[in-house]
Amino acid sequence: MSTFRLDVVTPNRHFFSEEVEMVIIRGTEGDLGILKGHYPMVTQLGIARLKIKQAGQWKEAAISSGYAEVKENYIMIVTDSAEWPDEIDIDRAAAAMERAKDRLKHGPTDLDLVRAEAALRRAITRIDVAKRNH
Repeated sequence: MSTFRLDVVTPNRHFFSEEVEMVIIRGTEGDLGILKGHYPMVTQLGIARLKIKQAGQWKEAAISSGYAEVKENYIMIVTDSAEWPDEIDIDRAAAAMERAKDRLKHGPTDLDLVRAEAALRRAITRIDVAKRNH
């Protein structure tokens, strides 16, 4: 299968930079499967799993919001955070999920609600990625 370059960067590190066969990302319109030769586009990314196919094998990472720039033979993903399953502390993510649920119950302002919902989505995604890959 043909390959193309995938770069994933966060404010703190260059998370991934290798040749891949396919990438599945969650854009504003839903999940997108990207292969070599995909039409150029830019899409906003949500809090979700990033799925990478490399040498016939799939790997997953948890990413936060950001954007993806897709070119014919290259994808650049810029995201607030990215973690491999073995980097995720499930207990810490579960505690963050409980805090977010509590804030959703008691959050008095719209801003608190938005932040709590984002924190809950991040925690659920991190737990999902970690559990699927252990």
